Amino acid sequence: MRSCAKSYMLKRMLLLLLVFISAAEARCQSDPIFTQFWALPTIYNPATTGSTDFIRFRAGGRLQWLGITNAPKSFIASADSPFKVLDKRAGAGVNFTQESLGLFSNLLVNGQLSYKIPVKKLKSRLSVGLQAGYYNSKFRGSDAYIPSEDDYHEPDDPAIPKQDLSGNAFDLSLGVEFSHPLFSVGLSALHLTSPEINMQAEGNETSETVNYQTYLKRTLYFTATGNIGVRNSLFQVHPSLIIASDFSGFTGDVSLRASYNRFLSFGIGYRWKEAISAMAGVEFKSFFLGYAYSYPLSAIAKASSGSHEIVAGYSLRLDLAGKNKNKQRSIRLM
Repeated sequence: MRSCAKSYMLKRMLLLLLVFISAAEARCQSDPIFTQFWALPTIYNPATTGSTDFIRFRAGGRLQWLGITNAPKSFIASADSPFKVLDKRAGAGVNFTQESLGLFSNLLVNGQLSYKIPVKKLKSRLSVGLQAGYYNSKFRGSDAYIPSEDDYHEPDDPAIPKQDLSGNAFDLSLGVEFSHPLFSVGLSALHLTSPEINMQAEGNETSETVNYQTYLKRTLYFTATGNIGVRNSLFQVHPSLIIASDFSGFTGDVSLRASYNRFLSFGIGYRWKEAISAMAGVEFKSFFLGYAYSYPLSAIAKASSGSHEIVAGYSLRLDLAGKNKNKQRSIRLM
């Protein structure tokens, strides 16, 4: 019996530690940061929309801390395309982010526009972008469990909702990017207005509406990527960096990848004080598929085997010069 009690207490302590770690991470980031963030540029900076000559589709899923109940799960989808306005290059895009974290479920849908300014002397381009969207947050209060067998919890605490809550808000973001054939750097301010979400639930015994508030933290992102060719070979090296800060904490992820003949890629990554990662990808014609595995460096490793992530994409080439070199022929005419 004594060993069972010790095992129970150990599990309780570990669970509390995981909650505190999760809360600390939530304070430092409002958005899910994928290990393969470099493959999802428009999620973190609206200025990157239309940065290629393709209609670009991306989708990704991330299962974090596998083995832990109610651990974070994220799904991302995006599409962007270049276009011209009065012979000036611009970009447009949409993105969708859905994340579940414990009893919370968050949804963000955005529309994006960017404008490109050529810097001919440097063979580069400066982009500015605007993003506007709809944010919805839900809390499954009906699934909340509050222990009543000790002196540290109050099952009737009015600050803890007992019912399902929901609220939404308008979201606004800005970004800039400087791109060169060999590298790019970007700076963006997501959730610029730090929108407040009023979450409501109807009381059980009365018709009185109970209001709760949460907010989406203003977050500053800095990103940098490189594209370095290896002389006399088909290899290229791609260093990447992302740093996110909500002005009360920060997180960062750095990776180093190598690609061969623009077909196979592989690399490693490190997330500040959180995880180490390994990744691999394949690109064939217009299709892209990447996988990443992250192993936790914190006490979470005692309860989880790590995090898994998949990103897939498809690109459709556009001819912005008005001359379609890749003409589509009808089968009836061939």
